[in-house]
Amino acid sequence: MAQKRKPPSIKGDPRTYDPDFKGPVANRSCTDVLCCMIFLLCIIGYIVLGLVAWVHGDPRRAAYPTDSQGHFCGQKGTPNENKTILFYFNLLRCTSPSMMLNLQCPTTQICVSKCPEKFLTYVEMQLLYTKDKSYWEDYRQFCKTTAKPAKSLTQLLLDDDCPTAIFPSKPFLQRCFPDFSTKNGTLTIGSSMVFQDGNGKTRSVIELRDAANGINKLLDAKSLGLKVFEDYVTTWYWILIGLTIAMFLSWIFLILLRFIAGCLFWVFIIGVIGIIGYGIWYCYQEYTKLQEHPSSVLTIYDIGIQTSISMYFELKQTWFTFMIILCIIEVTVILMLIFLRNRIRVAIILLKEGSKAIGYIPSTLVYPALTFILLSICICYWVMTAVFLATSGVPVYKVIAPEGNCIHENQTCDPEMFNTTEIAKACPGALCSFAFYGGKSLYHQYIPSFHVYNLFVFLWLINFVIALGQCALAGAFATYYWAMKKPDDIPRYPLFTSFGRAIRYHTGSLAFGSLIIALIQIFKIILEYLDHRLKRTQNTLSKFLKCCLRCCFWCLENAIKFLNRNAYIMIAIYGRNFCRSAKDAFNLLMRNVLKVAVTDEVTYFVLFLGKILVAGSIGVLAFLFFTQRLPVIAQGPTSLNYYWVPLLTVIFGSYLIAHGFFSVYAMCVETIFICFCEDLERNDGSTEKPYFITPNLHGILIKKQLVPQKQKE
Repeated sequence: MAQKRKPPSIKGDPRTYDPDFKGPVANRSCTDVLCCMIFLLCIIGYIVLGLVAWVHGDPRRAAYPTDSQGHFCGQKGTPNENKTILFYFNLLRCTSPSMMLNLQCPTTQICVSKCPEKFLTYVEMQLLYTKDKSYWEDYRQFCKTTAKPAKSLTQLLLDDDCPTAIFPSKPFLQRCFPDFSTKNGTLTIGSSMVFQDGNGKTRSVIELRDAANGINKLLDAKSLGLKVFEDYVTTWYWILIGLTIAMFLSWIFLILLRFIAGCLFWVFIIGVIGIIGYGIWYCYQEYTKLQEHPSSVLTIYDIGIQTSISMYFELKQTWFTFMIILCIIEVTVILMLIFLRNRIRVAIILLKEGSKAIGYIPSTLVYPALTFILLSICICYWVMTAVFLATSGVPVYKVIAPEGNCIHENQTCDPEMFNTTEIAKACPGALCSFAFYGGKSLYHQYIPSFHVYNLFVFLWLINFVIALGQCALAGAFATYYWAMKKPDDIPRYPLFTSFGRAIRYHTGSLAFGSLIIALIQIFKIILEYLDHRLKRTQNTLSKFLKCCLRCCFWCLENAIKFLNRNAYIMIAIYGRNFCRSAKDAFNLLMRNVLKVAVTDEVTYFVLFLGKILVAGSIGVLAFLFFTQRLPVIAQGPTSLNYYWVPLLTVIFGSYLIAHGFFSVYAMCVETIFICFCEDLERNDGSTEKPYFITPNLHGILIKKQLVPQKQKE
C-alpha cells in the first residue's frame, strides 16, 4: 500500500539542515515591486505638494494678528510696521451668537501701536476737543486713518470710523484686552465696576469680562502656541544640552551592558523606583502646600484670560491625581519584578549575548543617529507643509452681523464696495470683515484633502524609516549569529551591507509593512477626530463603543508591529517578500511559543526600565534647573511662561533618544532569538550539524523551555 502523505502543519514545516546556509542570503531579487512604485509615487506627490504649498502659503499669517481688511499688524515693510497690536472697536459684540459660528468677533478691528490707558467716549472727546485739541490726537490712534472729529454719533455708527468708547486695556497676545484688576476681591477695570459704552448705556465689568472670554476661546490654541514658541526660543540651547547628556548617558549604559549587565539591571531598578518615589514625594509636598494655603485672591485665571492648562497646576486635585498615578506605577513595577525574577535572569543572559554582537559590530551604536536625522527631516517637512497649507490663499471677507439675524450672514463680500451694496441697507450694522485665507481655485478647494494626505504620507515615511532601521540591524546581527567562528567569520561592514540590501532589494517590502501600520494609525486619528466633533451628541452606548474601538486599534497596532519586526528579520535573512516573510516568522514563533513567552517581552521590560531611568534622570535635573532649584550649578531661565514646556520636551526627547539606542539591543536580542529558533530546527548539535549559538545561552533557553513541559506532565 502506498504511504499516506502527511498533511501540512498549520504552524508550517520546520527548517531542514542545509550545509550551504551560512547566514543572510546574498543572491536576491527585488520584492513587492508594485508597493515600491506606489511608495515612490507618493513621495514624489508629497514633494510636489510641499512645493505648491510653499508657493501659495505665507507662515507670517499664523504669527501676526490680522485686521478687518486682512492686513498684518506689525509686518515689516507695510504701513502697519509699527502697529503691532490689534484693537477691537466694540469688544462687547464678541458675546454675539455669530462669534463661534464665524470664528470672528463681529466688530471692526484695526492695528494700533499701543492700547488705550483711560476711559473716554467719543461724545466726551468731542466736548473736550473744543477746549483741547490733544484729546482728538489721543483718540484718533484708535480710529481709521480717514476719521474726523466733527461727526455726530449717528454718523459715526454709520461710517464706523471710530469706536464709540475706549477703556483701559493692556496688550495680551498682540491684542488689546481689558486691564482687569481686583479691589477687595471684586473684579474691576480702572478701579470701576461700571462704565459708559458710548451709546448711552451703562455696562458692567462682568459683561466686558464675558466678551474678553469669548475672544479667548478662539485664541486659546494660538495663545498656547505663541507662549510655547517663546519658551522654546528662550530655552532651546538648554534643551539641546539636556538631550546631548541623554545621548551620552544612553551610550554609557549600552557600553556597560556588555560588561556588567546583571549589576546594571539593579541600577535600572533602584534608579526607576527612586525617580518615581521622588515624584510621589514632590506631588505630596505640592498637595500639602495647596491644602494648607489655598488661594483666596482673584487672579487672572479667574477671569479666563489665561489658558486653562496652567490653572490645573494651581489645583491640589491635580497633584493628588499625579501622586495616585505614580503610586500605582511604583507598585506595578515592584510586583512585576517579584513575579518575573526568574525570567529576568534569562533576559539578562540574552542581553549579554547581544552585547557581544554589538561589540563585534560597533557601527550599530551609531546607526540610531542616522535614524534620528531621517525622522527629524520627515517631522520638519510635515510641519512646514502643514503650516504653508494652512496659510495658503488670498484674504476672504464675509458678512458678519452683530446680532446674528442677517439673512446675508456668512456670504462673501468686497470691503471696498460693501457700504454701497444692498446687503448694507438690508442689514444695518453688518460688517464686511476678514474671515480667513482661501480661494476658489482647484488648489484651495482641496486644501482639507491635502492636509489628510500630508498626515498620511508623514505617518508612512516615519514607519518606513523605522522599518528600514530594523531590517538593516537585523541583517547585521544575523550575520554575527550565523558566523561559526566569531569574530573571524564575520564579513567586513555587515551593517553597511545589510543597509544596502534593504534599500536596493526590499524597499517595496518595507513600504508594505509600514503602510499597514500607517493605515491603522490614520484610522485611530480619524476616530479621535470624530470623537471630538461628536462629543456633545454621545450617549452611553456610543462612548462604550468608542472605548472598545480604541482598545481594538491599540491591540491591533501593537500586534502588527510585533509581527512586522519579525517579518523584517526574515526579509533580512532570506530576502523574500513581505507576506511570505511574515508567514514564515509567524509559523516559526508558533512552533517556539514557549521560548517567546520566556524571552521576548521580559527583555523589552528590562530595556524599558533603562529608558525610563535615562528619561527620568534627565527629567529630574531639568525640573530642578527650570524651576530655579540648582543655582549652585547653573542659573536657569527666569522669564518662562510655562516651565513644563522645556521640561516635557527634554523628558520626551530623552526617552526617544534612549529608545533609539536601546532599540539596537532590542533588535539584536530578537534577531538572535529568531536565528536561535531556526538553528534548533536546522541542526542537532552533532559534529556534522553543530549549533551556531553559544553553549551557555543554548542551555539556558532549552532549560526554560522544558520546565513548563515537565510541570504540565
